[in-house]
Amino acid sequence: MNKLTNSAKSDSAKQTVCVIGAGSWGTALAMVLARHGRPVRLLARDADTAHAMQQARCNAAYLPGIDFPDSLTVGVCSAAALRDSGAVVVATPSSAAESVLPLTAACAGPVIAAFKGLNPDTFERTDSLLLRHVGRGRAVLLSGPSFAAEVARGLPTAITMAADDIDLAAQAAAFFDDTSFRIYSSDDMIGVALGGALKNVIAIASGIAAGLKLGHNAEAALVTRGLAELMRLAEASGARRETLMGLSGLGDLVLTCTGDLSRNRRLGMALAEGLSVDRAKARIGQVAEGVRTARAVHLLAAEQGVDAPLMDTVYRVVTGQLDAVAAVNSLMARPQRSEF
Repeated sequence: MNKLTNSAKSDSAKQTVCVIGAGSWGTALAMVLARHGRPVRLLARDADTAHAMQQARCNAAYLPGIDFPDSLTVGVCSAAALRDSGAVVVATPSSAAESVLPLTAACAGPVIAAFKGLNPDTFERTDSLLLRHVGRGRAVLLSGPSFAAEVARGLPTAITMAADDIDLAAQAAAFFDDTSFRIYSSDDMIGVALGGALKNVIAIASGIAAGLKLGHNAEAALVTRGLAELMRLAEASGARRETLMGLSGLGDLVLTCTGDLSRNRRLGMALAEGLSVDRAKARIGQVAEGVRTARAVHLLAAEQGVDAPLMDTVYRVVTGQLDAVAAVNSLMARPQRSEF
């Protein structure tokens, strides 16, 4: 951690943190923040959801049986709810962030984006979206290998906090004072944003391989070649190569491609059964960001002249151009080439 972390923790110890987004990830982060007594407001979209969670003292829909810390309260998302908070965490789906971020003007502290994705129309990354709304002095990204259910239960997790200024990253990290939630700081916002977004596309491919029972060899190859594509695209966008070898790149990729709790992997497995994208999403019941991101990557790779056959094949599957078996055959039939 940055050398300023201890003093930053002391300064922020009593400050309220607001978490926008009462899904599994937002709830888990709110629980981490509140675990040692910090006042935390978890903000839901509607009053009925907020009231039900406040009464039940848990998120029965997404994290059943995991009780809230006493200092966590649930309310409705509004600018008024954000006033006087020391920091705001935005944990909505990426498609909803555009409408939520203007509310964070009510808070003077860091705004921490805990969502991942790439806009399929503009190619705008999470960091660019955040910077556009809150500016460099407050914009922070949180990304890395982390399943919400494990974070909510207090299992050990390591993750990356990124900001343009490394001291701002450390200031934001200081709000998370739970020793089971270890944070490493970074000043490569582009790398952290793209690592978190692109791994979801590769996880769909890994899920397809698992669903078709192609074996561990195939899944290992998908993760490895997927990492190569991820690194090419990220470097072309200005990211640093070493960032993609860290927690927010390789770490998150391995978890999302291999873990049974991964939404995008489960979506790929459903596609392997022959389900349509819509039916696969309905089965999962939560947002799988890889579908939206696959469309963006297809266009971004073409614009940048970057070779990304694996992610492009996922795009063709989620848009109905290929079924799962044909997708695998098309990848295996590609001409031989040098690995590096």
